[in-house]
Amino acid sequence: MRWLCACLILLILGAQALAQDAPRPPPNEVAAPGNTDYRLGAGDKLRINVFGEETLSGEFLVPGGDGTIAFPLIGDVKAAGMTVNELQAEIVGKLKPDYLKDPHVSIEVLNYRPFFILGEVMKPGEYPYTNGLTVLNAVATANGFTYRANTHRVYIKRPNSPAEVEYNLDATTPVEPGDTIRIGERFF
Repeated sequence: MRWLCACLILLILGAQALAQDAPRPPPNEVAAPGNTDYRLGAGDKLRINVFGEETLSGEFLVPGGDGTIAFPLIGDVKAAGMTVNELQAEIVGKLKPDYLKDPHVSIEVLNYRPFFILGEVMKPGEYPYTNGLTVLNAVATANGFTYRANTHRVYIKRPNSPAEVEYNLDATTPVEPGDTIRIGERFF
C-alpha cells in the first residue's frame, strides 16, 4: 500500500514538472520601430515634414481615444493603427487634390509610447521605450527583481492583444512600445 502511494505521489510530481517545462509559444514577431510594419498608437510623438511648406510641418502627438491628429488645412487624420507609410500616403492623398500639386511628406517617430512593468520588480511603473528593448533590459530599468520574483517566466500583454501571454524569461524576449510586462512571484 505504501508502495502504491509513493508511486502515485511520484507520478503526480512528475506530471507537474513536465507541465512546467512544456514548451511555451515563441514571442510574437515584433515589428521593430524602425520597421515599416510598426503600428502607431496613443502616446507616439511624430515629426511630420511637408517639403517646402513650413506652416504644414510640425510635431504631433497621437492622442488616446480614436487616435486622430489635427493636421493643418486637411483637418483630422486618423494615425492610430496605421504604419508610418500608410499615414504618409493618407496625408499626401488629402493634400494633393486641393492644396498642393505634388506634396512630399516625410514622417519620423520621435518618441514611442511607453511600456509598463509591474509585479515583482523594485520600481514598477511606466518607462520610456527604447529601440531593441528586451524584458531583461526593462527589468533593469525598473531597478531589478525583488527577492520573490520568478526569474524564469514573464507575462506580456501587447497593446492590441486581449490577454497576456506567458513567455520564458531570457535575454532575447522583445518588448514593444505600449507593452505591459508582469513579473510573477515564485512559489518557493
